[in-house]
Amino acid sequence: MRYLLLIIFILVSININAQFKDSEKQVNIRQGIVQSEYTSMYLGFINPENFSMNHTFSMSYSAGSSFGYALGVYTNTMAYKFTQNLNLEVDASFVNSPYSTFGDGFAKQVNGIYLSRIQLNYQPSEKTSITLQFNQNPTGFYNSPFFQNSFWY
Repeated sequence: MRYLLLIIFILVSININAQFKDSEKQVNIRQGIVQSEYTSMYLGFINPENFSMNHTFSMSYSAGSSFGYALGVYTNTMAYKFTQNLNLEVDASFVNSPYSTFGDGFAKQVNGIYLSRIQLNYQPSEKTSITLQFNQNPTGFYNSPFFQNSFWY
């Protein structure tokens, strides 16, 4: 019985052919995702061609004589160009400390999602620029006696 099933399986698998369609027309994957012509979105205020997004991920470990901690930071940087001389940049960061000798209190202060930077840049002339910036960093991290004048990522 086993041999009969094996022979049937071999004969069936030999006679099965896959379809192959030869197409002269090239398939453009981007065309199915992004519209080729710009349509006004939100009354023409948001143009997808003026929007950019970048991602960074960093991991670090710091150690001293009586302390040690690990830190992972994922940052999503988004920028939108309103006009030739006006743009907005936003950094949103997810911070996680999986290991620390400082205890759970340190991890609770550092772990979370932060709007680490919002920056509005305006350049009215070639030699003049105005920048408005907001920064948010983990609370208590800079105030720790171990990390005076240090960066958090």
